[in-house]
Amino acid sequence: MLQEEKTGTRALVVTGRIVLWVVVGLAVITGVRSWFWPSQPAPAPPPAVKQGPTYPVQDAQLVATRFAYSYLTWDEADPDQRAKALARDMPKGTDTTAGWNSKGQQTVLLAQPGAVDELGDNRARVHVTVLINVPGEPAKDKKKDPAPAQRKWVGLEVPVLNTAGRIVVTGEPGIVGVPASGPSVTDQNTVDGDVELSAQTQSTVETFFTEYAKGEADSVTAPGASVPPLPDGMTLQGIQSWNVDQGKGSDRTGTAVVRWQIGAAELEQTYRVELTRVASAAAERWQVAEVHGGTY
Repeated sequence: MLQEEKTGTRALVVTGRIVLWVVVGLAVITGVRSWFWPSQPAPAPPPAVKQGPTYPVQDAQLVATRFAYSYLTWDEADPDQRAKALARDMPKGTDTTAGWNSKGQQTVLLAQPGAVDELGDNRARVHVTVLINVPGEPAKDKKKDPAPAQRKWVGLEVPVLNTAGRIVVTGEPGIVGVPASGPSVTDQNTVDGDVELSAQTQSTVETFFTEYAKGEADSVTAPGASVPPLPDGMTLQGIQSWNVDQGKGSDRTGTAVVRWQIGAAELEQTYRVELTRVASAAAERWQVAEVHGGTY
């Protein structure tokens, strides 16, 4: 019996030593500190923030528009004026007389900046839409009147460079066409009309537009509303149509198609009119709270 006890005791000692060495090995691998203070998960990276445009778009548009005005304006009686105007926006030492044969006459009536296409390396291309006035050709027959001047829209694409804190035009621009129409669009959403309320408020809207043209809209608008008057010379010819959108509550919106007379001309226009229900001790009535041109 004594021999068996010694054998069992020795087996326990051996087992204990094995367990001890396993624990020591784990401590070396994982670190004792992590047993008591588990490591925290790594923080998530901060969300990416989209940066705004780095190119000075507004400056590029300003310079390109001014350049387009000077570039498409010329007068053979004073060619130096055009050259001096172009020099403001081109690199120092550029020959600003190049590209024009110093003949003819043309003026710019209006120049409007458009899209700026970044091309890399601080370069960009700016589209400018320009309204030019071209004098008519003199009549070959002295008895006939000269041809009338022509006004037409043209596009001008201007190459620019952002350098030394300034935008400069780096080369000859190019005249391009102006689209004859806008792109195709899907049909606009239609809203069901409230036939009953449309009929009920027809006279309210007619009265408003009559006073609107007179500059006296405040007399027929809802309390607190302020509608700036229309220009002088507009006379209401009639409300072509008035439809209030389906809805609920004391604030409703409708669409009015209105025909105006301006001098000898008649012009049809569309408005979105916001109505509000005003209550008093005597009765309730609908009045105009706001009016905006165009549909939504």
